[in-house]
Amino acid sequence: MSQTAGHGTGGSVRTRPDGSSRALSEAYDTALLDLDGVVYAGGHAIAHAVESLGTAREGGMHLAYVTNNALRTPDAVAEHLTELGIATGASDVITSAQAVARLVSEQVPAGARVLVIGGEGLRVALRERGLEPVESADDDPAAVVQGYGGPDLAWGRFAEACYAIARGVPWFASNTDLTIPGARGIAPGNGAAVEVVRIATGAEPRVAGKPLPPMHRETILRTGAERPLVVGDRLDTDIEGAFHGEVDSLLVLTGVTDGAQLLAARPEHRPTYVDADLRGMLVGQPEVAPVDGGFGCGGWTASVRGDELALDGEGEAMDGLRALCAAAWTEAGDGSCALDADKALSRLGL
Repeated sequence: MSQTAGHGTGGSVRTRPDGSSRALSEAYDTALLDLDGVVYAGGHAIAHAVESLGTAREGGMHLAYVTNNALRTPDAVAEHLTELGIATGASDVITSAQAVARLVSEQVPAGARVLVIGGEGLRVALRERGLEPVESADDDPAAVVQGYGGPDLAWGRFAEACYAIARGVPWFASNTDLTIPGARGIAPGNGAAVEVVRIATGAEPRVAGKPLPPMHRETILRTGAERPLVVGDRLDTDIEGAFHGEVDSLLVLTGVTDGAQLLAARPEHRPTYVDADLRGMLVGQPEVAPVDGGFGCGGWTASVRGDELALDGEGEAMDGLRALCAAAWTEAGDGSCALDADKALSRLGL
């Protein structure tokens, strides 16, 4: 578990990835796994995900799937995961729809009407909280809730949100992820849709999803995790959410984050561990240690030379990336590293 730096706003600044002598699936009792870009992309399992998760579960680790995507219900997500070969129950799925529904239920009267701009996942989560989903600003809603509605969400839905917000109805959003990964590439996420309403109304929504506290609260309430490990592909949601929740994190490079973005990460976006994919849950993590003029991991040594990050040696690509993280994050301190890393990353094929 975290050894080199603390998490949370009161912790010290992380300057390098941690090592672990134990497999992460043994060191932590619960994996809080993101879905899009971690377990699947565009509905298809990411390489090594099914086998890795099965092995972790067989070893006694509890697997919980925590997603900012509010489109589908937990039942639908669990069914999809089971079809992919990952046996999952609905209670193992936590969505931003559930987090925002709890947030709304704490702000409006029991049984209140809520205008839904999104998909079935939002409607089911609201009903679970005893609220009544409605479709029009003229239905006298007590709140507006906006979540990802898929690529076919009609433009007129945004207008309904704007009409209600202009009348003073409070506005909530499941999450503000600007993008969502799919089989064909990166597509606009709910955050892009939220911006449409924000621009039109000048209002600001209350947001529940990662990286904000309502989502972390929902996850802990539903899983009962005592030693959780957040596993994700996004720095601005998964890793930042772990930072604010003061829990450890594993970044996998199967989604939206690339090596350059990781090296430039601000303190709240620096993961505890870094690995290529979910196989990283099943193994220990190598130590990154200071060496003369830089940091070493495996057969690599990373250092700062002028305005560049330099990499010497040879070995596994992930070890080289971990060493580069140490050099970049140490140089940046509590800021963002602006050093040129193109040559070093090219050596690693990243």
